[in-house]
This record gives sequence, structure tokens and C-alpha cells, in this order.
Amino acid sequence: MTSRHQSATAAPSATDSEPLLPAELVSDVLGAALETGADFAEVFAEDVTRSGAYFDDGRVESLSSDRDRGVGIRVVSGESTGFAHTSNLTADGLLRAARTAAAAAKGGSGPRPVPGLQRRNGSGSTVDVQPTDVAKATKVELLTRANEAARSTGDAITQVSARYGDSRRRFLVANSDGVLAGDDRTRTLFSVSCVASGDTGLQTGSETIGHTIGFELFDRYDVEELARRAANRALTKLEARPAPSGTMPVVIGPGSGGVLFHEACGHGLEADLIRKGASTFAGRLGEMVASPLVTLVDDGTMGDEWGHLGIDDEGNPTNRNVLIENGVLVDYMWDGLQARKEGRASSGNGRRESYRHLPMVRMTNTFLAPGDTDPDDIIASVDHGVYIARFGGGQVNTASGDFTFGMVEAYLIEDGRITAPLREGQLIGNGPKVLTQIEAVGNDFQMGPPGTCGKDGQGVPAGMGVPTLKVSELTVGGTAA
Repeated sequence: MTSRHQSATAAPSATDSEPLLPAELVSDVLGAALETGADFAEVFAEDVTRSGAYFDDGRVESLSSDRDRGVGIRVVSGESTGFAHTSNLTADGLLRAARTAAAAAKGGSGPRPVPGLQRRNGSGSTVDVQPTDVAKATKVELLTRANEAARSTGDAITQVSARYGDSRRRFLVANSDGVLAGDDRTRTLFSVSCVASGDTGLQTGSETIGHTIGFELFDRYDVEELARRAANRALTKLEARPAPSGTMPVVIGPGSGGVLFHEACGHGLEADLIRKGASTFAGRLGEMVASPLVTLVDDGTMGDEWGHLGIDDEGNPTNRNVLIENGVLVDYMWDGLQARKEGRASSGNGRRESYRHLPMVRMTNTFLAPGDTDPDDIIASVDHGVYIARFGGGQVNTASGDFTFGMVEAYLIEDGRITAPLREGQLIGNGPKVLTQIEAVGNDFQMGPPGTCGKDGQGVPAGMGVPTLKVSELTVGGTAA
């Protein structure tokens, strides 16, 4: 029925756990996917466990845990892709899914042999304490401590909510190029949000932490300090002025501002949008597309950052990919499918939300590299403008780069000093244009809070970061006269 690979190696795992699928079965499924003579076939098996807790209005609102296992099978023939997924992990269930995907791909002239599979493991997460080994009561205690600390900052804090979450994702991927790879990733997250009530109405403040590590996250961070910080942010905003309106210099603080470049520029550097001509960066390799101060990087190898990957979801090693270097566009991000079409290697940016989804080009940890300017000097260079410490949600046209982002924590800059806090307003501009308008880049680089990158209905963990930087002019949509 099928041609087995030459050496039956156990399907890899980054731990001592049992392999997700026997190697012989993986080979049989690939063989079934190649029965119609397709150009490429891939098996992706996944096992995910999650737990979470939510605290609101003085009590635990929910405790949750779940497990999700399944296999996705992709078959590519020319420009046609067939895909099927199943949670039936028996041999019959997987072989049926493989043949369904092969039929949908409108394959070639006859069966192709399955190649020898070369094992390639990811580095996995560095985990000292698996969250599954921690009692639910211990996780809930984090939430109650955060609630008490936030409320202790003042009577004006009228509402506190806190959320804890962890996940462990094991997967293996095998394909007709001979790849057999696996990884094991644990992520842990905590967030707290506070509402303050005053004469100006309700104001909010929040803090979120998350890394690709285990429960030892809470050896690094004090949840009570995080809660006080969130509460004080809400209290400060009670004294906020209306944000100004008009075009003016904007200074973006370290960390959180990375979301602006992720959304307004990063997606435009993904190879699928480039090949469709749906990006302003298409056909511009080697051109000056940004200020010479700008070096934009996507790096899936960054330690335990939220977007860290040992390998991507196609089994390719992740890399430090420089996209813009000293203002010059030097490369795009590539998944395996787009790279095959261009006859080049993947950059390790093939990602999928789960086994139910096809992989596509996605960012990992995307950031603007630090410069050498003191952030105090950057602020001192602005006579009248806005300092944005934290961004909220926004909307971006990925084809044009036009964006609108919320400013959830911002301050007025007057005569080179940060002065009054501002009420929430909008920041309006164009991502590619912003790249050319960056006049100063600080030496205080930080990664921002953990994020989720959405694209074509899929969401994946992503990290973002920037140092302090100055944009010569952006439109601020405030309410001040």
C-alpha cells in the first residue's frame, strides 16, 4: 500500500513522553497522502493541554482545564492544496484523512515513494516547574493576592479582575521532503486589570506578563507589584487631561510600542502578502524604505520570549531574520510553501494556530533594534508633543499600512518634559511612512507584553518590542479644543 521510509525512527519529542504517533504510522500516512502523485505532503500531530483561572469582583469566576489532540494533513499539487484534519488517531482515521486531502489537491500521475525521514528536534521550552504539577489552589492564590494589592492602593479602585493561564503544546511534523521534527512548548501568563472611579468617570489600568516557561514565571515577577502598578496607572488617569488633536511629534516608549510595527509594518513583510502584491513592500528589496536608524528584526530564537519557537510548525529551525537593516529592505519572512515557490529556504516563519489550520507565514518576536540615544535626550528634543507609554487595540490596512491605534497610557510633552497624563485617544498614521519619519532611537530596548497575532482567522503567540523612539509627526486624535 505504501513505501515505508528506510529507517523507522521513533517520532521525536522534546521530552521523555511517549511519541505522539508511531514512526511507522507516520510513514504510512505520508504514503497515503502521496498516492496521487502530489508534489508535497505533510503530517502535523499535536497534543495541547491548557488550564486557566479568572477572578473578578472579589471572587473566582471560573477555573478551566482542557486537552486537545489531533492531526492535520496537507497535500500540495502545483497551485492546489488539499487539507484534512481529524481527532481520530487510529490508523484507519488517519489514512482516511490523508486520502481526503490528496483527493482535494487534485494530484499528479501516480504514487510517490516516502523518503527517509531525518530527525530534527526543536529545543523545547526551558521549564523548571510544569504548571500541571501546581495545585489549582496555588494558582488561585496568585489572583487573590493581586486583587488585595490592587485594592490597597486607594478607595478609588472600584473593580479588579485577574487572569492566570498556562499551556503545554507538544507536536510532531513529518513531510515528503524527509523532515521528521518535534517540539514541546510551555507558556505561562498572568494579567491584572483595574478600574478607578472619579470625577472624570471610569479609568482603567492593566499589566500583563507572559513567557515561554513554566510556573517559575512567578519567581521572576511579584503579582502584588504588578497589581499595584496597574492600579496606580488607573488612578493617575483620573487626573488626565483631554488628549490634544492634530499633527505633532510623538515619542513612543519602550516595550508596548512594538505592536505598532508588528501590525503596521510586520504583516507587510510576510512573503504570502508580498507574492500576492498586497503589500507596499513588494518588489522593493534593496531599497531604502526607512530611516537609516531603523533595523527591524523578527527572531524566533529569543530565549523565553512569548514568540519563541524551537522550530516552526513546519519543522524548520527558527532564525534571527533581519528584515530592514539601517533603513534598507533586505528580506521578507518565509514559510515552507512560499519558499518552495521561490526556490529558497524557509526563514522558520511557518506557523498555525492548531492541527485544524493550515500553516502560513507569521511573525514570531518582531522588534525595532536599539539605537544609541539616551531616552531623556529624545524627550528633551520635543517642545510640544505626546509620549505614548502603552498602546491599545487598533485597525490596520495591511496593503497600505494605514493604521489607527488606541493610546491607553499617554502623556503630554511640554518644553522637553513629560507633564500631564492624557485621556485615551487615537494615533493615526501609515506604517511604511512612520519608518521614514523616525528621528531618534533610544538605547533602552524592551520587549512588550505578550501578544496574540491574528491573521486569516488564526491567532498565534507573538512577541513585540521597541526602544524609546521619536517620530517626527503623527496625527493624534484627541478631544482637546
